[in-house]
Amino acid sequence: MAKKSAKSARNAKSAKSAKSARGSARSTKSAKSTRSAKSTKSAKSTRGAAKKSAKSSKSRSGGGRGRTNAAFMAPVTPSPELAEVVGDRPMPRTEITKRLWDYIKKNGLQDQKNRRMIKADGALKPVFGGKAQVNMFEMTSLVNKHLG
Repeated sequence: MAKKSAKSARNAKSAKSAKSARGSARSTKSAKSTRSAKSTKSAKSTRGAAKKSAKSSKSRSGGGRGRTNAAFMAPVTPSPELAEVVGDRPMPRTEITKRLWDYIKKNGLQDQKNRRMIKADGALKPVFGGKAQVNMFEMTSLVNKHLG
C-alpha cells in the first residue's frame, strides 16, 4: 500500500506543477509589461546584429543558391535579323532577352487580351520564322536559333 500512496503523491505533485506552468504561461502579458525599456532595446539590437551577420556571410559565399551559371553571362552574337532589334554587338543571353522585351513593350507588341501572345512587326517577323504571332514560350526557342 505504501507504494501506491508514494505514486499518487508524485502524480499529485506533477499535476500541481503542470497547473502552475499553465498559470505562468497565462501571465506572460503582465510579465512583458514589467520589462524595462532598456532590456527590450538590447534584445532588439542583438536580433538585428544576428540578421546583419547572416546577410554578410551570405554575400561572401556567393548568395543562397550558389554561383551564377557562366553560360548565362557568356557573350553571344545575334544574327543580322535579331541585331535589328537588340543591337549587333556580342552580349549575354540575359541582356538580349531584356532588350527584346524592352522592344516588345515599347512598340506595344504584346496582345492585350492574351498577354502570352507576342505580335510580330516588320523587324520581328524574320526572327519569329515568318509567323505573325507567337507565344512567349515559343519565342525563346525561336530567338535561340538566332544566337551564335
